[in-house]
Amino acid sequence: MSTDSISAGRLPVTVLTGFLGSGKTTLLKHLIAQAELADTAVVINEFGEVGLDHLLVDAAREDTVLLASGCLCCTVRGDLVDSLKRLLARSGSGDLPPFRRVVIETTGLADPAPIIHTLMTDPALAERFRLDGIAATVDAVNAMDQLDREPEPVKQAAVADRLVLTKTDLADPAAVAALAARLRRLNPAAPILTADQGRLDPAALLDAGLYNPLTKSLDVQRWLKEEAYGADHAHEHHHHDVNRHDSRIRAFCLRWEAPLDWDRFVDWAEMLAATQGDRLLRLKGVLNVAGTERPVAVHAVQHLFHPPVELAAWPDADRRSRLVFITRDLPETAVRERFAAFARG
Repeated sequence: MSTDSISAGRLPVTVLTGFLGSGKTTLLKHLIAQAELADTAVVINEFGEVGLDHLLVDAAREDTVLLASGCLCCTVRGDLVDSLKRLLARSGSGDLPPFRRVVIETTGLADPAPIIHTLMTDPALAERFRLDGIAATVDAVNAMDQLDREPEPVKQAAVADRLVLTKTDLADPAAVAALAARLRRLNPAAPILTADQGRLDPAALLDAGLYNPLTKSLDVQRWLKEEAYGADHAHEHHHHDVNRHDSRIRAFCLRWEAPLDWDRFVDWAEMLAATQGDRLLRLKGVLNVAGTERPVAVHAVQHLFHPPVELAAWPDADRRSRLVFITRDLPETAVRERFAAFARG
């Protein structure tokens, strides 16, 4: 089976994250009312014994599942696996209508990494689901202060594939512009969208992954967006400020001309994950592997590397290996030097 058909046959999963009060549920309520998400299963995680946020989602949707056993960043992993499997079973039995995608809404304090880990590592889930993308809501009124004080909104924004500004009608335009500039430094490749009281075109939010449903193929350029990590962005970081959590984040792209030895790359990747996993927030890349004609896509989140995917063809004439890094307290120079030492042998 080709990698294209493998991706096409799996259900896309969008993770909707964002800090407390940033408008996730308002956005979700609007999204699931749109025709584009008519066949969507929604999984909501609400911290505490009673998931009050669940009441704000259309209660008539029988394919909505409430996770009330705890925060997705800690105890809910098994619950998430069970819920997704239960959705599949109920749909297969006819108890629920068929669904074509899944949206998981996290709590405001959640780290998206464990959700991605779960989708990557559980064999049954990996066979049926694929991560389409991470969307993070950002409160235009309060985000500047939150980014200064709290680590969670910084990480949520740094690893997102889409950033959604909310409450812009309540914020000063100059403050919104300053926030957008800060977010671009933090995450150069993520488009910054604006939700008008929760209203947003679903097409702008969905289909952010490696698989492109429009072309029915694996779209490396759309997924990596490596042009966003050019020299201008790579050196645009503000001076270190211990009171600003995003001053610890680095986003950059590493390119390598010569084909890479696969075994040596695996050794390097395993060493990186083992020694720097806490500081490696996300890695995406396409590799030119010695002895193979086709490119290999790799994806990692912290300590975990997703199984590599051999693509059908190179997207263009550029045969360089390209790796996009989002790191925390891991300097770009250190990564570049270690990778160069590995690649040269």
